[in-house]
Amino acid sequence: MLKYILKRLLQSVFTLFIIATVVFLLMRLMPESGYFGEEFDKMDPEQIEASLKAMGLRDPIPVQLMRFYTSILKGDFGKSIVFRPNVDVMKIIKQKVPYSLPFGLASVAIGLVVGISIGVLMARFKHRAPDMLGNAYVVIINAVPAAVYYLFIQIYISDLLKLPILYDADKPVSWILPAVSMSLSGIAYYAMWMRRYMLDQMTKDYISFARAKGLSNKKLMVRHVVRNAFVPIAQYLPASVLMTISGSIYVESLFSIPGMGGLLIAAVQRQDNPLVQALVLIYSSIGILGLLLGDLLMALCDPRIKLGGKGGANR
Repeated sequence: MLKYILKRLLQSVFTLFIIATVVFLLMRLMPESGYFGEEFDKMDPEQIEASLKAMGLRDPIPVQLMRFYTSILKGDFGKSIVFRPNVDVMKIIKQKVPYSLPFGLASVAIGLVVGISIGVLMARFKHRAPDMLGNAYVVIINAVPAAVYYLFIQIYISDLLKLPILYDADKPVSWILPAVSMSLSGIAYYAMWMRRYMLDQMTKDYISFARAKGLSNKKLMVRHVVRNAFVPIAQYLPASVLMTISGSIYVESLFSIPGMGGLLIAAVQRQDNPLVQALVLIYSSIGILGLLLGDLLMALCDPRIKLGGKGGANR
């Protein structure tokens, strides 16, 4: 396993290196106004050129690229230009994460517990009421635009349950609707795949053999079917947890949560190049780390998976 971990770490570092290079090159194609903010329109061409030289943006690309790599390794992503002028990019992000992270983790927990439970019921009662209701929920969540049921929850459910429609840090009760709203797609995802994996496991020969030995249906489900069906789902859990840092764009906007959700869009719209650059790299790093941890978690859940074999994780 150690050999596999080292191999994957090297692959991850190389992938991040490629992403960082692409992001750097793409940012150099962005309008130069993104390096000046509102002051750009007040500057004449000579001032703009002098400022670009002072920032090192007129140096040869290889020189700029090496400087960029060095800054990243030091954790220096520069300062915001438009969003919050002259404030460190990482300081802005650190102030947003504490708002998004609790909601994201809560939504993952709700989605996992409720979704897995629904998936188990759907598989155990295939083609019966629980299965039909579960399938109806999955279809609705996947077919109806998220904006529709988010608005429905905010307008009607909040009134029905007498819950606040906007986030208030001092009122924990106002956190319920955003957390539930964020979890709806996760519930549908885990329910759908848990049902599918369980039905697949129930057709395996070892299940028939266990039944022939007299193992009760309850023990069979808990010890074998549910456990083995959970293994493929476990692979995506670390990525789901880590991505909670990025927040939900629509939900955070709808419930007025000052989190990470709309930060990247706001940075792109305002052409705040350093902030855009930092956010893209952070999101990429989170995704890559999530995939790596997912492979390791899957191997821990199922000892039959050999990480050191050819092609990575193999049975």
